[in-house]
Amino acid sequence: MAQTDQETLARLLLQVARQLEAEDGRVATQERITRVAVGTVPGCRHAAMSLVRAQGPIRTVAATDELPERVDEVQYRTGQGPCLQAIETQVPYRTGDLATEERWPDFAKAAVEETGVRSMLSFRLFVREDTIGALNLYSCEVEAFDHRSFALGALLAGHAALAMVAAREKEHARDLDRALESSRDIGVAMGILMAGRRLSRDAAFEELRRTSQQLNTKLRTVAEFVAATGALPRRPLAPRLEAERRV
Repeated sequence: MAQTDQETLARLLLQVARQLEAEDGRVATQERITRVAVGTVPGCRHAAMSLVRAQGPIRTVAATDELPERVDEVQYRTGQGPCLQAIETQVPYRTGDLATEERWPDFAKAAVEETGVRSMLSFRLFVREDTIGALNLYSCEVEAFDHRSFALGALLAGHAALAMVAAREKEHARDLDRALESSRDIGVAMGILMAGRRLSRDAAFEELRRTSQQLNTKLRTVAEFVAATGALPRRPLAPRLEAERRV
């Protein structure tokens, strides 16, 4: 690779890394990955990700349009295709013309007839030995992906897997923070009821729980009201975060 090509690639990967880091949440990260694929990988006109789940079938997410979903539905229906094989064998797969493809005959024939797709690239998404799924690139042109497409797609898949793990960890950390905050709010509300009404700990929690059920309001929201006012609410309350969004 020439020096100018190396410099261009380095700048591109730096830009991709920054774009992925800027996203907040798994869904936004997944959608950014597929948009970047269409914008940077030569020949790529459509993109999507197939995610492996602990329970349930593989599912397609972050499709840039309806074509990837239609193609993937054929893969899942026939049990064949580059995406499924990339996940299973842990190596990338490229096909230049599904109309003449012999590795996945049932999938290839149906995919061409039903969607018009001709070229595909599929990369396993993984971190260490943990398979997340596959990044899939599509085109309705024959031989749409060359060696540079393959190299860029592989590098993007590596960045994508790391970005998805980071997004998952961020969401998990936020969930823990919310759970801890909720626990503190409930504890404060119980203390107020215990002191003001001379209730036991169990009785104070039961008051909060009963009020939550009667008003069809989340327990944490009831606890926030008690902590702020010193009294139990008498009517349904909007969650704090929803109220803040309306301000």
